[in-house]
Amino acid sequence: EWTEQVGLTLVHRDLQSMTLQLNATQQLFHYQILQMFPFTSETKRMGIIIRDEQTNEIIFYLKGADVVMQSFVQYNDWLQEECSNMAREGLPRLQTIDRNRRVNEVIETLERDMELLCVTGVEDKLQENVRQTLEILRNAGIKVWMLTGDKLETATCIAKSSKLIGRDHDIYTFKQITTREECLQEINMFRRKADACLIITGDTLQICLSFYERDLMELIIQCPAVVVCRCSPTQKANVVELLKKYGNQRVRVCAIGDGGNDVSMIQSADVGVGIVGKEGKQASLAADFSINQFSYLSRLLLVHGRNSYKRSAALSQFVMHRGLIISVMQAIFSSIFYFASISLYQGFLLVGYGTVYTMFPVFSLVLDKDVRSEIALLYPELYKELSKGRSLSFKTFFLWVFISIYQGGAIMYGSFLLFDDDFIHVVSITFTSLILTELLMVALTVSRLNSSK
Repeated sequence: EWTEQVGLTLVHRDLQSMTLQLNATQQLFHYQILQMFPFTSETKRMGIIIRDEQTNEIIFYLKGADVVMQSFVQYNDWLQEECSNMAREGLPRLQTIDRNRRVNEVIETLERDMELLCVTGVEDKLQENVRQTLEILRNAGIKVWMLTGDKLETATCIAKSSKLIGRDHDIYTFKQITTREECLQEINMFRRKADACLIITGDTLQICLSFYERDLMELIIQCPAVVVCRCSPTQKANVVELLKKYGNQRVRVCAIGDGGNDVSMIQSADVGVGIVGKEGKQASLAADFSINQFSYLSRLLLVHGRNSYKRSAALSQFVMHRGLIISVMQAIFSSIFYFASISLYQGFLLVGYGTVYTMFPVFSLVLDKDVRSEIALLYPELYKELSKGRSLSFKTFFLWVFISIYQGGAIMYGSFLLFDDDFIHVVSITFTSLILTELLMVALTVSRLNSSK
């Protein structure tokens, strides 16, 4: 679209040839594609060798990141300045260069002393509601790290514009280091910056981790936000693994990405979320969950994630209670009859207890909702409560064990004391009490029955 606006249109393109049209004169230019060099995250560049069918001239075009291309081009006095200006505006930069040679000379002099054609800045606008989503996640107690392949200046600009780094946060930028002494000095200086957001390059992070892995990770885990720029796909995955290694037992890592460079990071995390974007569907296909926009992440975590956790916690404890209470009743019944191998419930009653009579009421908990979706999004602090583990913990486990033992004992001994004359009907009496107890417990636990929502 941009080339059409400046007067050059791509008319035809396949694996062997391409045709361009100059809009001003309607002149066609035909080129034969001799060789293509696809983009990789390691080389950070891509190239193509073509032959002009009119002049029979062979041309090699190379496009890539500015830090890589600077070593390939001829000396000039404006490239570094223009790249810095674009970086401060938050624009990723690509450079295009060429070199005319015969085929054998192109192979020998590939990527050497090339002529600089242009520098382009690609505008990558933030999606809708990114700032609001990051603010919601921060209020929910979720720390957000940004791992990107952009330059330091570009990454800093994006972090500020997206409100990843708040106005009240200090910023500490790690300097480029090469030795162990410089690494220790930077870590000690960063240690004095309490509650500061960290910005560090991938190369610097790799050097620091090789010398002081534990010290550095214990420091940056406490940061409110971290930005790692010039980060390769392998480094992204390594950062995720380090977070899982040095975080406490309750820390869970969720990786969000929208491109092929994020696949390894997504697969290394506890939960991977892929965003379907212009860069393709590689990330969404490799992820556990797929969304169309970054702003959908707040509903995915704060609504669906929160409901899933609380429902799973309640259901697992109820299933345990349902099995333990009948076991307690059987144990008491056997002890009264001198531990004779007699089953309290036989046949259809025993099978029906775990299926027909209690399955639907107990499993109705999977549809329970303690607050409306709008309330969960309006008060993200409700999500922070989950990190305390109050819904499913050793305390709740032993509480449900005590309830099961107490109710099972009360049903059996109550039946013996109150219906001593009708002891022959102990099976029907206790079974009816057991079913009513389960239904009553479900009714007391389900939030929709206990509130006006």
